[in-house]
Amino acid sequence: MERTLTNFIRALRLMDVPVSTGEALDTIRTVDVVGYRDRELLKASLRLVVAKSPEEKVIYDDVFDKFFAPPPSHRKGEGGQDGKSQSEDGGEERSSDNAQSEQSNDSGETQASSQGQNRGGSEAQSGGSGSEQGGESQSALERLLELAQPGNEEALAVALQQAAERVQVNDISLFTQRPLYAQRILQELGSRELDDAILDQLRERTEEGEARAQVLMDTRSRLYAAAREVVDQRFELFGEAASEQFRNEVLQDKSLRTLDRRDAERMKNIVRKMAKRLAIKHRRKQKKDNVGRLDLRRTLRANTAFDGIPFDVKWKTKKRDKPKIVTICDVSNSVSAYVQFLLMLLYNLQDVVTDIRSFAFSSRLVDVSDILEANELEEAVGIILREVGMGSTDYGAALTTLYNDHWSTIDRRTTVLILGDGRSNYTNPRLDIFRELDGYAKRIVWLNPEAESQWGTGDSEILKYKPFCSVLERCATVKDLGRAVDEVLLAYQRG
Repeated sequence: MERTLTNFIRALRLMDVPVSTGEALDTIRTVDVVGYRDRELLKASLRLVVAKSPEEKVIYDDVFDKFFAPPPSHRKGEGGQDGKSQSEDGGEERSSDNAQSEQSNDSGETQASSQGQNRGGSEAQSGGSGSEQGGESQSALERLLELAQPGNEEALAVALQQAAERVQVNDISLFTQRPLYAQRILQELGSRELDDAILDQLRERTEEGEARAQVLMDTRSRLYAAAREVVDQRFELFGEAASEQFRNEVLQDKSLRTLDRRDAERMKNIVRKMAKRLAIKHRRKQKKDNVGRLDLRRTLRANTAFDGIPFDVKWKTKKRDKPKIVTICDVSNSVSAYVQFLLMLLYNLQDVVTDIRSFAFSSRLVDVSDILEANELEEAVGIILREVGMGSTDYGAALTTLYNDHWSTIDRRTTVLILGDGRSNYTNPRLDIFRELDGYAKRIVWLNPEAESQWGTGDSEILKYKPFCSVLERCATVKDLGRAVDEVLLAYQRG
């Protein structure tokens, strides 16, 4: 039971349903109470334990139905006495199975006796030394053929599931591994003996031998199809999620500049999940920090009237600034690929960062906060790139506009987050304004998508800005973006 629940919880975690260790132990206690007999009761009971949000409940229902569903081959055999399947698309397979079953029944006795004669002949040629081993092989073959007979779908389903556990099919991670695991399941059931029997029949070089071999090959095909269905079911639960997770991990380390359209769509989901994890992390940290530590001196003083009994507990608390972020984004062609994902990450963190002001520039600085609030993020980024991103990059002009028109947005609790390569087309970088900005803001964090070897080359002014930056680092991937935003939020927690 515990192994089954462990695999079920693993499937949930792969589908981004966070199940803690305590919740995993609660699932075992729940099953001890409700049992497995009533499937709907089990489903509803476990849902209360592990699914916490509406989104998680939807995922949970889907995973439960797939995980605890009988194998497809078993479901196809659940029709009435007339042999009709209840599945809508199983007609052709049902007809084929029925025909093969009749053929197997007609030739069953001949098949068994012929196999026995063949085994006996082989033993005679070897001097009888392998009689005991031959008997064991015959017994394993008989069991396998019995499982393949019509009416034994339930026993076959159980045997397939047990064999799947033994070959650890839940470890499947690649689409191309499905045939391999299906063959391993068959080998666990004794397919080698079946293959030997097929070869023995073919060696007779008679029409009867070929006919019996064909019956055995048809049986093997049905068994392989049943094993493949079990593997496909497990791949859908474990393999697809593991493959998706692997692709996402690779994509997080890929330069945002080289993303194609398909990768960009996948990256949006990655950024949303990253923002969700960051929001959970920093909400928890805020709650933990708000608890504070016991202030013994103030507590004793406040409870003097109660003979020192601490009815009124005082805590040491440290006032922390709430996150306030002003983003300044270079939306010229060389950097625009990064802007969308930074803004997406920040604006999906509004539960934690309630005060965000955004500016974009190429040749002129524009306050784009209203555009981002009035439109869907993807549409807003498109508008910003069209309206702002068509000029020649001028960092000095952008800083001048910030100083003249928006300086009041900067105060002692503001983190100025700049995304840009620092290439200003040989214009005045206005280091005087940047130095003053450093004095007004809490921190200046500059994220540069260029490799460090290119900093300061050509028209790059980044090394001139560096002395006034609290953080200056390369930011070429979405993982870099996530780490940088995490550090910005942690700075507010540290005070």
